[in-house]
Amino acid sequence: MSEAWIIDAVRTPRGIGKPGKGALAGLHPQHLAATVLSALVTRNGIDSATIDDVIWGTSAQRGAQGNDLARMSLLDAGFDVRVSGVTLDRFCGSGISAVALAAGMIGSGLE
Repeated sequence: MSEAWIIDAVRTPRGIGKPGKGALAGLHPQHLAATVLSALVTRNGIDSATIDDVIWGTSAQRGAQGNDLARMSLLDAGFDVRVSGVTLDRFCGSGISAVALAAGMIGSGLE
């Protein structure tokens, strides 16, 4: 069984508290997520082409977040087109669910 390790973590600030309000209200969620993904690979010296999968948790998959935010964001961040992405939505549990899914995939040898 493979071991899963958390090496680094980044989260986005809350982009839109109320529709049309907030410092990041004009920034598309895809671009906000791409900024986070770019920061992770840059500060850890990772070649994005070596990444197998991006698992992204979001608390509301509707509107601007309605598409596969993981896939679209990783492409926006300049990752290799062979990197896959999956977005899951479990409201407040999305982040921990994404981590649990990733750890399970690694532990099972799937990734």
